[in-house]
Amino acid sequence: MKSLVPQRIICMTEETTEWLYLLGQSHRIVGISGYTVRPARARQEKPRVSAFLSAKMDKILALEPDCVFGFSDLQADIASALIRAGVQVTVFNQRSVDEIFSMLYQVAAMVGEAAQGLQRIETMQHHLHTLKTQTFAKRPKVYFEEWDEPPISAIRWVSELIQIAGGDDCFPELALQSMGKDRIIADPMEIVRRSPDIIIGSWCGKKFRPEKVAARKGWGEVPAVKNAQIFEIKSADILQPGPAALTDGVNQLHRIIDHWAHTHG
Repeated sequence: MKSLVPQRIICMTEETTEWLYLLGQSHRIVGISGYTVRPARARQEKPRVSAFLSAKMDKILALEPDCVFGFSDLQADIASALIRAGVQVTVFNQRSVDEIFSMLYQVAAMVGEAAQGLQRIETMQHHLHTLKTQTFAKRPKVYFEEWDEPPISAIRWVSELIQIAGGDDCFPELALQSMGKDRIIADPMEIVRRSPDIIIGSWCGKKFRPEKVAARKGWGEVPAVKNAQIFEIKSADILQPGPAALTDGVNQLHRIIDHWAHTHG
C-alpha cells in the first residue's frame, strides 16, 4: 500500500525546512530554498532548487516531489507552474503569530507527526505566554525596520512579537498590511516624530548598518539614537514566519527590551 505521508518534499522557503528538521523528518526533504540557513546542515545535505521569487523548474521536476511547500502570493507564479506540471503544491500565507502556529500544525499533520507537532507548538506558546506576563514599569516604543531605502516597518508577526516581548510597535497600523510595499513609510521624518526608544534593523538580504541609521538627517534627537539603542536581529531569525521567529527571534527582542527597561525605563 502506498504511504499516506509525503515521501519527497521540496521546501521553497526556509520555515518549513527548519520545522521538518525539528520534527525529525528531514529525510523527507529532497530540495530547499537557496536562502536556507537554519539548520546550517540543511545547506550541506539538500540541493537548493529555488530562490524566493524564482525556482529551477527542471531541477524540481527531476527530483519527482510528491509535495511542494511554498509561502505567500509572492510564490503564486511558481506554484501555478508546478501545479500545471502535475505537482501537489501547498502554499501557506501565514502573517500573524496564530497563523504561524496553524501552519506548523498543518505541516506536522501532513508528515504524520501531529502529536509531536502539537507538543512542540504548546511549548512555544507557553514560552510566549511567559514573556507576555512579564511587566515593565515603562514599555519602550520600538521602530523595527525591514528595509532602509525606502523604510519599511514591521510585518504583522514581528509587530505582535514586539508586543509579547514588552514593547510597543511604532507603526502598528502598518503591521496589518501584508505586502512590504504597503508598509513603506512615505515620510521618513514620521519615524522621528514617533520618537522610538529602540530601533531594530533586519534588512532582508543585506547587512544592517546602525551607524547609517544614526547619521540620518534629523535623527539626532531620536531617543534610540541619543541613547545608542540601535540593534540588529538577523532576518533568518525574525523574518521567517516559522519556528525561528517564535524562539530565537522573540528571545532577542525580549533581551533588547528587557535591557532597555532596566537601564532607561
